[in-house]
Amino acid sequence: MSGNFAAKLRERTKQAHTAAENMGFIKCFLRGTVEKGSYRKLTSNLYFVYSAMEEEMEKHQNHPVVSKIYFTQLNRKNSLEQDLSYYYGANWKEEISPSPAAQDYVDHIRQISASEPELLVAHSYTRYIGDLSGGQILKNIAQRAMNLSDDQGLAFYSFPDITDEKAFKNNYRQMLNELPIDEATEERIVDEAIATFDMNKNVFEELEGSLIKAIGQVLFNSLTRRHRVGSTEVDPGEKSRKNKMPITG
Repeated sequence: MSGNFAAKLRERTKQAHTAAENMGFIKCFLRGTVEKGSYRKLTSNLYFVYSAMEEEMEKHQNHPVVSKIYFTQLNRKNSLEQDLSYYYGANWKEEISPSPAAQDYVDHIRQISASEPELLVAHSYTRYIGDLSGGQILKNIAQRAMNLSDDQGLAFYSFPDITDEKAFKNNYRQMLNELPIDEATEERIVDEAIATFDMNKNVFEELEGSLIKAIGQVLFNSLTRRHRVGSTEVDPGEKSRKNKMPITG
């Protein structure tokens, strides 16, 4: 192994990460335009994605590679269930279904779990590190934009079992650096992480239609006109809050 796999993952996924953050739905979100209908659909899609990822990682919790980054305190399924109950009501399970892109995402996770479980590392990294890095900023945006009181509908952004998020992320990256994998496997995980950003892009793209219908094409165009520098392109020491709003990875 190269010795600094975490840095390699970050560097090699920059372009894919930036592309995901420049999807119209995400640009609008980061500028404070969050429409509840499309947001709750995003939440339901994330529920199916995280459920699949966490179920498959649990199956492989003793795998020599997956076990190194298997932290149950990161799990989001239960928090997403709380949010779905808020947005859809007590019968939320009967109200939701994955969009086509979310279903493709889920199917892919199941497929690699069955054939190449070490690639689950890419999905864990892409989703959870982004959740920890930008969660509080995104939570505040959503809370203001949708006029949510207390933390209702925002459990997804809360990690009650992680007291020091910075220390946790440092430990997670150290575990990435210590994975018992060769360079060829590193490359496969990097390629999978890039593909994961593309899967997220597809989910975001599906949401743009309902968002445009809700806010209007003119406003959507004005909010999405400029290309945004993705958070992974910012130096880790950069203090600017403007560019530190990662959605994934």
